[in-house]
Amino acid sequence: MRQQTHAHEGDVVVFNIGMTIRKPLRPDLWWAPFVAMPRMIAELSRNRAAADRGEAEDLGFLGAYTLMGRGGPWVVQYWRSTEDLYRYASARDAQHLPARTKFNAVARKHPDAVGIWHETFAVPASGIETLYGNGASTGLGALTGTVEATRRGRGARERPGSQVA
Repeated sequence: MRQQTHAHEGDVVVFNIGMTIRKPLRPDLWWAPFVAMPRMIAELSRNRAAADRGEAEDLGFLGAYTLMGRGGPWVVQYWRSTEDLYRYASARDAQHLPARTKFNAVARKHPDAVGIWHETFAVPASGIETLYGNGASTGLGALTGTVEATRRGRGARERPGSQVA
């Protein structure tokens, strides 16, 4: 079996964000935050592509996956650092602040319509272990590339924190 591991070097921040739609028959109350996240991901993806070409400052966004859970949509984002994530979240010229302001205004008037949640995990390189077998590629490996797993060690216990040779 061909085994790969992620090629990314260094720490990673995993940022989960989602919404819980409690009044599905009131899209006027949840539509704005529902469409705001794809706009932010598109903005961040455009920046990453421009930064890769040397045309923009890298915001530190590595990529994202959108999932649909029992309670509503959920986005798993990967960042280089919490500082990069927080910088984007507070940037006046980015999509996030206007979306947050709009959500907060609706949430104050209708607190039982939609919930927003997020979780931030700062993962040191020494705590990251990935394995992708026979061409499977998702998560960190799909976003940052993969290398032969044996370049980080022969087994899962050896891979966290090892540097790719």
